[in-house]
Amino acid sequence: MKKRNKFKHVIYMLVALAMLLYALPQLSFQNGPGWVFGFGVVWCIFAFLVIASHLHFIIGVDEEKHKQLEAVRRHKLEQWQGKWNEESARVSQRS
Repeated sequence: MKKRNKFKHVIYMLVALAMLLYALPQLSFQNGPGWVFGFGVVWCIFAFLVIASHLHFIIGVDEEKHKQLEAVRRHKLEQWQGKWNEESARVSQRS
């Protein structure tokens, strides 16, 4: 399932890159500041954001972060279980 999911993101990233490469010669950046220039800049920024987000997922930065968070959760759970065991031992000693 993970490989298929990554394959999907690779395809989407390539489509966004192809759209950007096709659109760059069509956009006019020579007229100076204006509505056409602003549209071209904003459109390119959004295209780069889409490409960056898919690349971020493909590289697996989220997976590494998820593994680190899971390790922290496991450690906290072990600490809580240790505290519960100590408290239950104290309660059973009092009884």
